[in-house]
Order: sequence, then C-alpha cells, then structure tokens
Amino acid sequence: MRAELDESFAALAAAELAGLRRFGYAVCGDWARADDLVQATFERMYRKWPRIHDVSNPGAYARTVLSRLAISETRRSWWRRERVTDDLPDEPVGDRAHEAVDRVDLAHALSGLTVKQRAVVVLRFVEDRPVAEVAEILGIAPGTVKRQCHDATAHLRRQLDVHETVGPEPSHAEES
Repeated sequence: MRAELDESFAALAAAELAGLRRFGYAVCGDWARADDLVQATFERMYRKWPRIHDVSNPGAYARTVLSRLAISETRRSWWRRERVTDDLPDEPVGDRAHEAVDRVDLAHALSGLTVKQRAVVVLRFVEDRPVAEVAEILGIAPGTVKRQCHDATAHLRRQLDVHETVGPEPSHAEES
C-alpha cells in the first residue's frame, strides 16, 4: 500500500512542480525562496499523503499549502529584518530590452503588495482561476478575493502609471 502512495505522490510532484514553482515565484518574487516554498509544500503534503491522497484537486491543495507557508513566513521576526534595495541591475541590451525592463517594473510593483494580494493576483490573472476557486484555495471568502484583487490592481495601476479607460473616448462635436 505504501508503495502505491509513494508512486501517486511522485506523479503529483512531477505534474505540479513547474506550475507550483512559477506560482511560488509570483507570490514571493524570488526564485530561491520559491524553491524553498515548493520544497516545504511537498514535505508537508508527503507527511500527510496517506490521509490526503484522494483530494479532488491536489494542485489546488498544493497552492493552498504554499500560500499559507508564504504568509506564515512573512510573520516571522527574521523576515522583517530583510531590506529591499532600490538598485536595479544594469539595463539589458538587445531587441528585447524593453520587455526585461517591463518585467522588472512589474516585479517591483508586485513586491509592494502583501503576500495575500500577490497570491490572489497570481491565481486570478496568471493562472486564470475563478473567484470561487481562489477563495477555496486561500481559505477566504469570495468577497475578500474580490476586494484583495481590486486593491491589488489599483496599487499596480498606480505603481505602473497605467490608466484604464472604460468605454470609447468621448467625441467632441465641433461648435458651429
């Protein structure tokens, strides 16, 4: 029986690793921390695998675990001692330089969000999940998802200086 459980967990880990790693990076903004979060997620899930192996959506369960680990990590006192620097790397060269600068700007803007807001934004817009599923994954009410999403996108618009226009531009009739 244990061999079957080990095989099913290995299959889950192989299937979810890349997506979970991208999700972890989007939540915390650092590949090394994302890898640590994914590792801790798989460790927790493996310990409980005999009880949870038959959950309906193990990928969503893994994202829930990762989100909660990321939020818990920010509550630790050592986390508050880290300082973010405003020094950006040298500007990249080549045809795709503007794309790299845009990614740096977006990463900087995302770093201004709380971990929960980043998780909501990533689940909603990067992974294209519905509000109800995001609420289930994060263990919060759908209204909270909507509010966090609204606040996060407003913050991102301010940081990236993006102005959203609703509907067509008004036309100005010529005066006679």
